[in-house]
Amino acid sequence: MIALTRYYQTVTSWLERIAPVLPPLILRLLLAWEFGESGYEKYTGTNWFSDLTFPFPFNLLPADVSWNLSMVFELLGAGALLLGLATRFFTVSLMVLTVVAIASVHSPEHWNSLGELLRGYRIVDEQGDGFGNYKLPLIYLVMFLPLLFGGAGRWSLDHMLALRWRKS
Repeated sequence: MIALTRYYQTVTSWLERIAPVLPPLILRLLLAWEFGESGYEKYTGTNWFSDLTFPFPFNLLPADVSWNLSMVFELLGAGALLLGLATRFFTVSLMVLTVVAIASVHSPEHWNSLGELLRGYRIVDEQGDGFGNYKLPLIYLVMFLPLLFGGAGRWSLDHMLALRWRKS
């Protein structure tokens, strides 16, 4: 039993040492990939935003402006997340972009009960049934939370800049 306890303490100690490094790095890399891919699709694709109804105040912008803003924030945000630069700023920016996407693309068309709303908590290619598919964007929002509250982690430009700032 003592050997098992020591082994558990060794593993726990090792996990605590890599906690400030590995989890934020993995989150940043995965989110950078997802948003970079989405931004690249917008860069190379055609604007389908004119078919959407955006929530206020985003409905005040023309579809072309919204398309280009989302493309730029997805591409710049992906690059910044990759490097761990201005991580909290781009985390908030991409979270706002994701909430707007949920409201305008992924949410159910109409719902009158919690049960109807929950039918949209799914991942589907086609959503012609009106129930939506907000599961994946909601997962992205939750994945952003550790970056928002904990920062980019030790393997980031944010961390290196903070160390340099403290020294001077």
